[in-house]
Amino acid sequence: MLSKKCKYALKTLVYLAKCKKGDVVKTVDIANHENIPKKFLEQILISLKRAGYVASRQGNVGGYYLLTPANKITIAEIYRLFEGAIALVPCVSLNFYQPCDDCDNEKKCELKKFFIKLRDQNLKIMEKQTIESLVKMQDN
Repeated sequence: MLSKKCKYALKTLVYLAKCKKGDVVKTVDIANHENIPKKFLEQILISLKRAGYVASRQGNVGGYYLLTPANKITIAEIYRLFEGAIALVPCVSLNFYQPCDDCDNEKKCELKKFFIKLRDQNLKIMEKQTIESLVKMQDN
């Protein structure tokens, strides 16, 4: 299940992507419009800033804006940033591989082939979808 942190990060990026290029948006405005607790949003924005997706400006006219273009931010990237592995089991993860504790022989595991197929299909969809594509979906 998608965590609230990841869901709110996606909502925040979509909100920022809808703003006019160069607009700086106050945290309180994002929080109010997207129904995200302000303190929680501040933590999310710090993570997005560290990852290079958003930048901030200080002062009275300060706030946040997209640093990476919306068409360059994939759902897979944001999911990995906040959730970690896209795979449902650690033994099929591409970036966070770990052997399963209860498996004696991965090569003979009946479940592994299924979970690889599931991971690949999820990854294919998540890598195709960008923040820009989410904005376009909302506009339709």
